Amino acid sequence: MAVIQERNNNPEDAVLWVGSEGGMESTIIQRAGIDYTEIPSAGVHGISLAKLPGNIFKLIKGFFASRRILKQFKPDVLFFTGGYVGFPMSLAAIRYPQLLFVPDIEPGIALKVLTRFSDTIAVICEESKKFLPKNKRIAVTGYPTRRDLKSWSPAEARKTMNLSSSKPVLFVFGGSKGARSINQAITSNLDNLLSICQIIHITGEPDWIEMQKIHESIDPMLKGDYHITPYLNEEMGAAFCSADLVLSRAGASTIGELPLFGLPAILVPYPYAWRYQKVNADYLSSKGAAIVIQDEELKDSVVSVIQDLMKNREKLTSMRKKMSALAVHGAARNIALLLEELSLRK
Repeated sequence: MAVIQERNNNPEDAVLWVGSEGGMESTIIQRAGIDYTEIPSAGVHGISLAKLPGNIFKLIKGFFASRRILKQFKPDVLFFTGGYVGFPMSLAAIRYPQLLFVPDIEPGIALKVLTRFSDTIAVICEESKKFLPKNKRIAVTGYPTRRDLKSWSPAEARKTMNLSSSKPVLFVFGGSKGARSINQAITSNLDNLLSICQIIHITGEPDWIEMQKIHESIDPMLKGDYHITPYLNEEMGAAFCSADLVLSRAGASTIGELPLFGLPAILVPYPYAWRYQKVNADYLSSKGAAIVIQDEELKDSVVSVIQDLMKNREKLTSMRKKMSALAVHGAARNIALLLEELSLRK
């Protein structure tokens, strides 16, 4: 989305977003006024033999759907950011210029396949290069973030989020659907945590009803310091701008958004997927910008870790500076320029 905002500086540009059938992004993309279409896609790695034939059939259907889209839309360049939806399109577009963006430190399996068809690979930092083919052109662009994220002043942000200036703020979120183990760790220790800080908590839709019930049962003296929502969109920047500390998973966006705001973090890699979140978390931890807690240890250790950080302002300030140092400004523009360059090759 951030890259499209940069490309939209040219009114002659036409953009088509191709997603996976039933994908979560369709509503967001269409709400932003971007043309959107879908193709069949599915993963073939790590699935049961019973599902494999059906998923392969979906990819074949996706390939022919991609060919139809290419014939109709006639793009100058293709931009891929990951997921199995990219494979049939990339294969169908083998004669077109292709730019692949790797949003994590280490690319997942789907992205590693797409590197074979890409003319240029954009990465967020130098560390990513060791995971990629040496015979490919690799550009370090940084992680693109939306323009509106940094549009808040601290005072405006705290007012929007109904926060006081008297207590520090912990911002908690999981993935796009929330994170149950993080939600449970917070609610199991809620009284202790609210004695330390105010909390902005994105719960995700699956746990929302349960979380509302827990919120209603809180001591009235503490309820005003606990702010829950199933998701945030326009106010995400206000939440980041208000926070003193983040507790979250270690998905790709953390590599871009946390450095943008210089936010110290406690990262809890998702344990039931491939290792990319662990690699992301270890990267930020190695730079002194984050602390990593394993998912199974979170409930027992979350209070003590947060308490230690909130009391140790010197350490928190040091982590903030180290996180800020990882920010690459103008990342969306860097990628947009690569797309412009590739489009001229057709």
